[in-house]
Amino acid sequence: MAKHKILVIEDNKTQANIVKDNLTKNGYDVLLAVDGISGFKQAKTERPDLVLLDRVLPDMDGNEVCRWMKLDPSTRDIPVIMLTARSTSSDKVAGLEAGADDYLPKPFDETELIARISVRLRSKSQQDELKKKNRQLEDMLSQVENLAVMDPLTGLFNRRRFETILGNEFRRSVRYHSPLSLLMLDIDHFKIINDTFGHQTGDAVLKECARLFHDLVRQVDTVARYGGEEFVILSPNITRDSAFQAADRIRKAIEAHSFPGVEGRSITISIGVASMPDPALDSEEKFIHSADMAMYEAKKKGRNRVVSA
Repeated sequence: MAKHKILVIEDNKTQANIVKDNLTKNGYDVLLAVDGISGFKQAKTERPDLVLLDRVLPDMDGNEVCRWMKLDPSTRDIPVIMLTARSTSSDKVAGLEAGADDYLPKPFDETELIARISVRLRSKSQQDELKKKNRQLEDMLSQVENLAVMDPLTGLFNRRRFETILGNEFRRSVRYHSPLSLLMLDIDHFKIINDTFGHQTGDAVLKECARLFHDLVRQVDTVARYGGEEFVILSPNITRDSAFQAADRIRKAIEAHSFPGVEGRSITISIGVASMPDPALDSEEKFIHSADMAMYEAKKKGRNRVVSA
């Protein structure tokens, strides 16, 4: 097990060496600093497990050094035990208000010093373990939240998350009369792909399409798997004509892409486009239905095309 590292900030060399010898004898690695500035720098660079800080230093008050340490993110969690020949209540209060974790008047007993160090290190270890568990819990909760809103196969938003985003964007479009376009995309003859090449290859095609969709749209656009081989792209501040052009670029990119595992077969998609503002689209359901019907019209007209509602 690695030794605990202790930084002693003490300008009196005789006193510093006595403390160092005692700490070394009790199994600690010891660093020495003779003034506040060098001590603070060592605390930042060496990241000791604990600091023994003299109250009276040649360049500044020990309370000020302690205050700096507790304000700096890289040193604020390091326990500080203040050492001082002053033992009045006001001195102790000043040290504790500066952020010191403990206060030990000089001259101090070696056994008491070691005991106080042990207590502070044990407390820090418990705090570090608690922080580690909290981080693990936060990571686990984040993973659970991601599972609730992400499609596990493609890594895109799922239908539930998409509908939440759609609701927010739809209300914003209605309120401010701003353009909003919705693309409904469906992979053509996907059942044949599954039946011919197997579901594993079919899944690979879905994942590759999802990646391409994500790469081909703006950062402000929302791409989601709507279900099966259907995808949706929600584009704020995009008019009908611009949305049609964007949809056709996506269609051409999919058609030109070489998909692994399908033996040179061309993968194509049919896309329906619906756009707002439109007086007929007075609900989210009608908005989705309009894009859906346009997509089915693209299917009827021979697939691998874009139809605007």
